Amino acid sequence: MAATKKENVMRTLAVEKLVINICVGESGDRLVRAAKVLDQLTGQDGVFGKARYTVRTFAIRRNERISVWCTVRGPKALEIIEAALKVKEYELPENCFSNSGGFGFGIDEHIDLGIKYDPSTGIYGMDLYVVLRRPGNRVAFRKRKTGRIGKNHKVTKAESQKWFQDTFDGVLLKRKRVVY
Repeated sequence: MAATKKENVMRTLAVEKLVINICVGESGDRLVRAAKVLDQLTGQDGVFGKARYTVRTFAIRRNERISVWCTVRGPKALEIIEAALKVKEYELPENCFSNSGGFGFGIDEHIDLGIKYDPSTGIYGMDLYVVLRRPGNRVAFRKRKTGRIGKNHKVTKAESQKWFQDTFDGVLLKRKRVVY
């Protein structure tokens, strides 16, 4: 009876969501084409992000649309994460992981994810951010009888790094110290 101990299912980590952001830096035709790339990748319409303030050196004005982003959940999110990590050769620096249990990285060219190149569209880079959660996280967000997530139930940086290594056989790269 004591020889076979089950793992607690409430302690398992899972992908809550994947946020994909393509920041073009200008409104107009390039932004519409970036939204089309995001639609091809996820099968969802993107949401346009606006500039928070005017930056004259970048020629952007406040409230001008400069980016498009999308939130993906479920098996489609895992599929996109797998393809994106394959581009990065399953190697991420340790500083890509946040203290809240998520991690993010960037892709330079969207055609590396399996989307066919179209000369009229161009090539876009994108940022991907993965949020990891445990079951029972809804307690903090539901409308009625909200509760708090205990300190031991929150996802830590070390746990998300271990999940990345176990799930994708990933490699964590140490950051090199630069001496000036």
